[in-house]
Amino acid sequence: MEEELVKRAGIPYQSIPAAGVHGVGLRSLPGNIIKLARGVLASRHILREFKPDVLFFTGGYVAAPMAVAGARIPTALYVPDIEPGLALKFLSRFADVVAVTASDSKEYFSRPNRLVSTGYPLRSDLSNWSREKATQHFGLDSTKPTLLVTGGSKGARSINMAVLKHLNELLEIAQVIHVTGSLDWPVVEKNMQELPAQLRSRYHAMPYLHEMGAALSAADLVLSRAGASALGEYPFFGLPAVLVPYPYAWRYQKVNADYLVKRNAAVILQDELLEDKLLSIMKNLLSDEIRLASMRTAMKSLSHPNAAELIASQLLELAGVKPL
Repeated sequence: MEEELVKRAGIPYQSIPAAGVHGVGLRSLPGNIIKLARGVLASRHILREFKPDVLFFTGGYVAAPMAVAGARIPTALYVPDIEPGLALKFLSRFADVVAVTASDSKEYFSRPNRLVSTGYPLRSDLSNWSREKATQHFGLDSTKPTLLVTGGSKGARSINMAVLKHLNELLEIAQVIHVTGSLDWPVVEKNMQELPAQLRSRYHAMPYLHEMGAALSAADLVLSRAGASALGEYPFFGLPAVLVPYPYAWRYQKVNADYLVKRNAAVILQDELLEDKLLSIMKNLLSDEIRLASMRTAMKSLSHPNAAELIASQLLELAGVKPL
């Protein structure tokens, strides 16, 4: 799904056949294994043509054929979540260096001596926003607290619906920046239009936001899922979080959330308790300046703004090039 973005960035791109084998039905398994075998052959062709000095993987079953084909080439792997998925565990067998967001990932690998804790690499444009600039961008009142609600590019329906249920009450205590995703936008837009005028001015909703750094910089508290980006973006901005791990997948988001909660930087709110507990949690946190300040300090202490450079230095070292 990244093909369009990679090509738009002007980076040469070639696809290879691949398919998952874990959790697929017996009917699909033979065909998927054939796709993987074809992927290995395609990967060997690419390697003969491109002649790389080093391979870099960030997960996904699509990387498996290339890892097998390039087994003799120096390899680095980056693990964004605290707990690696099955594909990342498989790829780690081929890696000379495994870069991890946090040292807590060591317990999930059989050879932790290859691990390097780098932090989560961030887009450089996130640092373009100061709080003052971000506040002006959204037309916010700098004297009132701001809550950011986000569910990623696709949105998070349970979070969106819980926010809409309590929207009037939330807007009485805070300004809200709500990045909804495209699926729920029609419902959110309808609710926004029905708000009383004095509350509508406090509600800044949109299906997608390119200037995410502005929202992260302007917010005093964020409500979101607990994907890997929460381990990098929220610490960078020192942004306290109420995290709602996605309940219909393996426990990666729960492990990420636990990592931040144990360090007093975040609070967990279970998905099934969203509608019942959301308002009370928001009222308690937004009215407790001392606790928010403590969470902000704790979150900021987990920031690794040079993560991308550290990963790049590992790649250069594997390739036999001295970093500048």
